Amino acid sequence: MDPAYAATAQRILAADSSLVPDFWQTKYKSEASRNWDKFYNRNTTNFFKDRHWTDQEFEELRPGHTFAENSPVLLEIGCGVGNFVWPILERNPDMFVYACDFSARAVRFVQTNELYNSARCRAFVCDITKDRLAATIPPHSVDIVSAIFVLSALPPEKQADAVSNILEILKPGGRILFRDYGIYDLAQLRFKSGHKLEENLYVRQDGTLSYYFSVERLRGLFVRHGGLLELENDYVVKKLVNVKKSIDSDRVFVQAKFQAPIDTFEIEHAMTGTSL
Repeated sequence: MDPAYAATAQRILAADSSLVPDFWQTKYKSEASRNWDKFYNRNTTNFFKDRHWTDQEFEELRPGHTFAENSPVLLEIGCGVGNFVWPILERNPDMFVYACDFSARAVRFVQTNELYNSARCRAFVCDITKDRLAATIPPHSVDIVSAIFVLSALPPEKQADAVSNILEILKPGGRILFRDYGIYDLAQLRFKSGHKLEENLYVRQDGTLSYYFSVERLRGLFVRHGGLLELENDYVVKKLVNVKKSIDSDRVFVQAKFQAPIDTFEIEHAMTGTSL
């Protein structure tokens, strides 16, 4: 990330010192699934586009990739209405996909889609901060977990619980593919006063939460807390240019891959020199 851009972003964020009152913070955090349910009630399946780009960013999602078995098993957390599920099933005819979301309405949209095939996909409601994935998925049976723009919907104090939950179903050597909002993203800088709950955590107009990650935060969650190996962990910066208005700005994402250790040496290596 460009140091000059980061410095400017820090000044913008430092100018907003006001926080949402405690009562509303508790309300927004406790009603997260309800607010996403309302979101899908308003927007149905029309808001997000299908994610055809994922296999360009993560080679593990390409057909025949040697990382996983001939019939790999994937779990998508925060599946929404299936914008990731349908392209991945189409491209990978041998893959089985579990898909979960804490919005019951979103899961129903997946289950009633004409593309839904229970022989290749199982969608279910799950709040990954408290509902055990292993109650639905056999322990340590999943090759790939996709966490794409999902952990940002959780308050930071619940993110470690979500990681622990995922570890129960991830195979030794299995991988977590992560992409989400990064600190100093344009969307973070555009929040007006009255939307900040705490550092890097904001509430949108519709009541849904948005957390902005640093690579250090990810390392703390997945490596120090989770004991995973860090394969990749970096910022992805996409510059937006409006020539007519002579404005350019940055979308900032974090993209990472973490792998479950296979032996004791790898676990010790993963736990060295990191902090949450």
